Amino acid sequence: MNAHLEQLAPRPLWRHFRTLCNTPRPSGHEAALVAHLEAWADGLGLPHDRDAFGNLRIRKPASPGHEKAPGVILQGHLDMVAQANADHPHDFTRDPIATHVVDGWLHARNTTLGADNGMGVAAALAILEDDTLVHGPLEALFTLEEESSMGGALNLAEDWLEGEMLLNLDSEDRGQVYIGCAGGADVVVEAQLPTSAVGEDETLVRLALTGLTGGHSGLDIDKGRGNANRLLVRALRRLEDVDARLVDYQGGTLRNALPREAFATLALPAEEVEAARTRLAALEQELRDELAGVDDDLRLTLEPGVAADGTAALSREASRLLVNALHVAPCGVERMSTAVPGVVETSNNLGVVSLADGRFHLCALVRSLRDSARADIADRFRALFELIGARTRVENAYPGWTPSPESPLLARFCALHRERLGVDPAIKVIHAGLECGILGAKYPALEMISFGPLIRGAHSPDERVEIDSVAEFWDMLRALVEDLADPKA
Repeated sequence: MNAHLEQLAPRPLWRHFRTLCNTPRPSGHEAALVAHLEAWADGLGLPHDRDAFGNLRIRKPASPGHEKAPGVILQGHLDMVAQANADHPHDFTRDPIATHVVDGWLHARNTTLGADNGMGVAAALAILEDDTLVHGPLEALFTLEEESSMGGALNLAEDWLEGEMLLNLDSEDRGQVYIGCAGGADVVVEAQLPTSAVGEDETLVRLALTGLTGGHSGLDIDKGRGNANRLLVRALRRLEDVDARLVDYQGGTLRNALPREAFATLALPAEEVEAARTRLAALEQELRDELAGVDDDLRLTLEPGVAADGTAALSREASRLLVNALHVAPCGVERMSTAVPGVVETSNNLGVVSLADGRFHLCALVRSLRDSARADIADRFRALFELIGARTRVENAYPGWTPSPESPLLARFCALHRERLGVDPAIKVIHAGLECGILGAKYPALEMISFGPLIRGAHSPDERVEIDSVAEFWDMLRALVEDLADPKA
């Protein structure tokens, strides 16, 4: 499948990306890909090993005469975000990603593409097999479960890597180089809320908010896009005085993707259904007006629900308190940075919300350039949801990456960028969780930069990569590896 990819340039990189598209690799299901890469490395005679968590390292000795050059680590993560359009059945643990080209961009068909971070992984593999390249000692580090928890980086073995410079290949902007990133943490809220049977005088309805663009919960958090959980809660607030009670709720699928859809089943008096429909139609128009030009396909619909024996709904008081808590929970951009103009300092994404049989679960992803601000958002969640008897915990916290603008590695990259492309790269700090912060905490002597091709729509079925930018990225990566092979350059 995806044979057309091997006709794109540079062919070695696209050939490896084809393998990544054809090998299912959602977070937590990277084993088949790891086994394939180990067999591939064996075929080339390249030594490889794994740490206790399963992160994979493949090494390549230096070119003759360059053994004393600083060791270079090429780093990316093997997993991808698993998102598909609601009307497109796709099993990310079994089905390959189907790709096609439109106007110079590579897209997937109704799913995420996996260019994040498949482009970086494919480039590292192509570097390892390039026998025409002059290089110092090389290590390729492929981490696991980056998209779900940063688990691979957080559990990376210490005193394992040997290189002195790390090239993170997980950035998504052409002509830019990243030297810092936000830290983050998952805030998980859970509760068992009181329920009672749906009464004979109540009827079930199904409320759906669909059609949002979605996107990356860090890179796109400041784009003004709708969050399906936040917007569906507004709809539930609009129905409070018609005595609607929550039966179930499901919004979002990943804490690091802006939720595009959310659904709720409600029990309400039969005579209030038309009033509810009228109110929701008015709200749909309000939301369309608010999000015009950003989320023009938003839809808010109310359909008959399906009743089952013993169906229960939250008590009216529990339903009211839960909806109110969700309505005021932190969501979106909290503060812009004063130290790095134009960059979000602190944000939160209400990524996954669910309710079934009275069991409530929420997973939000807080990001910040400041660990203290990240901790404060988590504490606000705890204080808020304690009011409804919920338990809050913080998981998978990871540090940010402190910029080092005087880095010699950065200076060499910038000089090569000027030489080959005629312009200076833009030096950036990103509001996203690159693994560099975690790796730098484990290996504080590492010099690091991050760069990559132009990717848009990451973490959504709109994900796409600009084909020309891939060639530019590849050219810069090869040039930088060769430049670093000369320790006196």
